[in-house]
Amino acid sequence: MILSFTAEQAQREIAQLSDLLIDAVDSGASVGFMPPLARAEAEAYWQSVIDAMREGSRVLLAAMEEGIVQGSVQLQLEMRANGNHRAEAMKLFVHRRARRRGIARALMHEAESHAGNLGRSLLLLDTRKGGDAHRLCEALGYISFGEVPGYARSADGRLHTTVFFYKQLL
Repeated sequence: MILSFTAEQAQREIAQLSDLLIDAVDSGASVGFMPPLARAEAEAYWQSVIDAMREGSRVLLAAMEEGIVQGSVQLQLEMRANGNHRAEAMKLFVHRRARRRGIARALMHEAESHAGNLGRSLLLLDTRKGGDAHRLCEALGYISFGEVPGYARSADGRLHTTVFFYKQLL
């Protein structure tokens, strides 16, 4: 089940969300953090997400199974008047224990639906070239509009190309 968390729900589940982020980083996901990710850093990150949720600029969608967070994705809502038709899908995580079951795809479908319901007609995202997320974006009909070589560093220190995508929702 995919839920749109309130800030209060996210605060209650901050330990599980932190576990999810730590698992993503430990498994090599290119999500802005380097392993090993300390719990305090993971919790501080989620607190910043919760603060943005309270401000109204961020949406957190979580895949839940029997009370356990299995995955999440966020929508960063552009708040300026000339861009309030768009959002960025970011930080798509699925815990290793729940991968290969369609959760990432379900989270992205819900992100698109939620963005559309908020009047957002354009969804942007970026990911490391050649990875599972890159293939998922293409399978979901996202259009690549550019690549930047050496954009993100992996845990082993290598620099990777990032691909930028968009999708018209409405």
